[in-house]
Amino acid sequence: MKLHKLSDWLPTTNKEVKLRGWSELDVILFSGDAYVDHPAFGPAVIGRILESYGLKVAIVPQPSVHDNLQDFTKLGIPKLFFAVTGGCMDSMVSNYTASKKRRDKDAYTPNGDKGFRPDYASIVYSNILKEKFPDVPVLIGGIEASLRRVTHYDYWSDTLKPTILKDSKADLLVYGMGEQPLREIVNLIQKGVPFTSLKTVKQTAFLLKKDEKVPKNKNWDDVTIHSHEVCLENKKLFAANFKILEQESNKLYARRIFQDVDNATLIINPPYPTMTEKEIDASFDLPYTRLPHPKYNKRGPIPAFEMIKFSINIHRGCFGGCSFCTISAHQGKFIASRSKESILKEVDKVTNMPDFKGYLSDIGGPSANMYKMKGKIQEICDKCVAPSCISPVICHNLDTSHKPLTEIYKAVDQHPKIKKSFIGSGIRYDMLVPEFNKKADPKELDEYTEEVITNHVSGRLKVAPEHTSDNVLKLMRKPSFKYFHKFKDRFDKINRRKKLNLQLIPYFISNHPACELEDMANLAAETKDMGFQLEQVQGFTPTPMTVATVIYYSGYHPYTLKPTNTPKTKKEKEDQHRFFFWYKKENQHWIKNTLSKFNRTDLIKKLLPDNSWQRTRKGKPKNTYDDTVEVTSRKFKKRRKR
Repeated sequence: MKLHKLSDWLPTTNKEVKLRGWSELDVILFSGDAYVDHPAFGPAVIGRILESYGLKVAIVPQPSVHDNLQDFTKLGIPKLFFAVTGGCMDSMVSNYTASKKRRDKDAYTPNGDKGFRPDYASIVYSNILKEKFPDVPVLIGGIEASLRRVTHYDYWSDTLKPTILKDSKADLLVYGMGEQPLREIVNLIQKGVPFTSLKTVKQTAFLLKKDEKVPKNKNWDDVTIHSHEVCLENKKLFAANFKILEQESNKLYARRIFQDVDNATLIINPPYPTMTEKEIDASFDLPYTRLPHPKYNKRGPIPAFEMIKFSINIHRGCFGGCSFCTISAHQGKFIASRSKESILKEVDKVTNMPDFKGYLSDIGGPSANMYKMKGKIQEICDKCVAPSCISPVICHNLDTSHKPLTEIYKAVDQHPKIKKSFIGSGIRYDMLVPEFNKKADPKELDEYTEEVITNHVSGRLKVAPEHTSDNVLKLMRKPSFKYFHKFKDRFDKINRRKKLNLQLIPYFISNHPACELEDMANLAAETKDMGFQLEQVQGFTPTPMTVATVIYYSGYHPYTLKPTNTPKTKKEKEDQHRFFFWYKKENQHWIKNTLSKFNRTDLIKKLLPDNSWQRTRKGKPKNTYDDTVEVTSRKFKKRRKR
């Protein structure tokens, strides 16, 4: 077990800078998160990447914006640039629930304390730096900047906002995962290229004044989308923009995007190709301490760190393309997988942590079971513009072999210090159903499914069918609910045969675009019939750069430009989620009256056949709209047997 010294972390104070013997810094990074030196925390990754290029880097985590702003001046002026990130989450998602109520906790702050991250953190930090140091370049990145790089709907202010570059006054924006563009940026600066001339770096965006010439690149094609001003006037044209944005974000050879914004032009350069195994290994193999900075020792644990403390991230990207999800918009749809050697090296580091008890909480990624999956014929992927590789059907060119993943699990479990490893990331259950994944080897799917259920579930296996309505699921880019039934059958058979007594926990979303009140009644009836009793609701939260958010704001589907209804009012949202709580006595009269209006006596009989056993249970969540979900089935099944 290695004992760390203070200089093992990136410096956060002048004292720590001097400990390293430095008299000046090359880059100062400001972050909305507390500093956790771990590869799952973006600010730490960026800091370590810059350090690996030979730069002197310091990080200022959660600078105070409520005092004399000394946190922004205490480390002086960097030689190269300031870097700014809102943190691992969009600051508004961190600060507010789906019902726009301020959250009680911030998972990326010691003790979960709130109030250490301002709303629109990237904008706030960048503006302060530009005011105090107008001549020093500011580079913004991270998920907040990435998803707000173009005209976008901001749910919390209920307005259409321009690119974050305009409001933040930043000089350059890095979108997506930052390793590759940062390498080129640093390389060019070290060669003497001025920061103001960094106009053709892939995966960056910037504002160009109208009197400036557009940088030339003979290898790129260009596409112009409707201006910000046009979007403000015409919701349908705003929706039309998104199809171009999503398709270009997910291409291997994308076009450069232009958008006029007031007296400037936003230029979004094409993304880098997917990271190679060697590149992603290099990022994860950097000298992280894997621990929060010692400055937090007396402030309490950081919830987000405690959750992933003993977990291993084995790949990036997601080819699901779910219409409510931002993963592919930030990480891309093509999978970047680590090597087996790199994964096992990190497992070894985790097992040597002082409080490790032999249990890995997760071996996963954005979706647990996409490791090593890619196109069988690369030329087909090179031309593809589809936002999802598995919706409406699994692409015939996609290799969905789960064998490499099964081998990783078994290799990890062979480590002498591992007692058990769990899969905490969400599993795409649809890819494990042969009737849906028709090109896959059924035996291989069975082997993976049995391996997970038998050896890697702590008591509950969580999956996300999201809805039961085929109409809603189609818009979500999720498979028909009939495949969840088939997966549940397989789960139950293994559960019985192995005598495991495990629970299958499905996650659902209410208030999603295209979801009607009757759809929620059907969801409640079908899940009740399967033995599930829902206890909390995950409400749809509109976040920038998703199909569902574009529909929520504009009323149009960006791919068809056809009108699409979305529940918007507080009453509509509350009515939809009340169906989740059919078992609560206070809801039953309302459910009966509502379904009577729809002439759905069949659903009344399914949901309310006998009220005698249904009581409002003490200590359970109230009927309040929120953005979390939990499901239980065991107690309900026992009741049904009585």
